[in-house]
Amino acid sequence: MKQLVLVLGALAVLAACSSGPEGKAWYEEGDANYDAVKAAHDACVAKGGDYQVKQGGDPTHLADYQCIGASK
Repeated sequence: MKQLVLVLGALAVLAACSSGPEGKAWYEEGDANYDAVKAAHDACVAKGGDYQVKQGGDPTHLADYQCIGASK
């Protein structure tokens, strides 16, 4: 059950990130706390990608991270 919750949480984070922060304030995407970054990182790695901060991004803002090289 715990794994299901973690997987669904990771998918929710990725779904929120896939729309991009265009037109939104950074705080609408959320803070990059440990749990949020870990869930998004694990989901990205599961798809074969590398999760990292965008160039010039603020590592405290979740919207400033991206999944590079993941298969969709």
